[in-house]
Amino acid sequence: MDFATILGIILALGAVGTAIVLSPGGVSNFKFFVNIEAFLVVLGGTFCALMVNYPWAKVWGLRKVLKKVLLDTGEDTSQMVATFVDLTKKARQNGILSIEGDVRNVRDDFMRRGLQLVVDGQDKDFIQNMLETEIGFIRERHKMGAEIFNALGTYAPALGIIGTVMGMMLMLGTIDDIEAVPRKMATALAAAFFGLSLGYLLFLPMAGKLKTRSEEELLLKEIVVRGVLLLQTGAAPSAIESNLKAYLEPAKRAQIKGA
Repeated sequence: MDFATILGIILALGAVGTAIVLSPGGVSNFKFFVNIEAFLVVLGGTFCALMVNYPWAKVWGLRKVLKKVLLDTGEDTSQMVATFVDLTKKARQNGILSIEGDVRNVRDDFMRRGLQLVVDGQDKDFIQNMLETEIGFIRERHKMGAEIFNALGTYAPALGIIGTVMGMMLMLGTIDDIEAVPRKMATALAAAFFGLSLGYLLFLPMAGKLKTRSEEELLLKEIVVRGVLLLQTGAAPSAIESNLKAYLEPAKRAQIKGA
């Protein structure tokens, strides 16, 4: 689970709730924000707009993207480099076929497929082309996920304004008590509150998190491609370690045991 994302959402809700309680009126202020009609206009309208803009398959796949935002914590790059070094040592001592059993136990699918190509005796150009093609498709999938959340962050505030305009029109069209205008206006503005909150506290930050996750995962894929190609060419363990360490932060380089 991504602790930062969950904590950020909880703190945002807590900050808003605390501000409401500290305002004159205290806890009773929450009644102005309990507006099911406004919430349905904003949330329902936002997802309807999303379905108009994107194919159903993309919208339905949003649940997987959301899971990635909330639960994915990324791979350990230092452990990945150490795995390549260990496999290279074994391959140099006992031959490339000796690592086939270890390859099956590699957790990362992309890394396992690349290593299997080496074990199968494929040439360097074929392996590089296969892995880089897959990276291209991964990049496009990630781009689509971030784009969808950016769209949600755009639609939600707009639907909030639409909901507010609807509320104002209904209020002015049926008004019969001037003293009730402030209360009804507060209710109408609830739609704008929901739209802006969903857009700027939830959807757009999630789009940013997806972009960061994508950059991290693509870096991992680049490390894998580099390591697989070096293994295929028969590079020494020390050469693989020094090459792959260049991709890591200084703190993570120290975690890798010397080859």
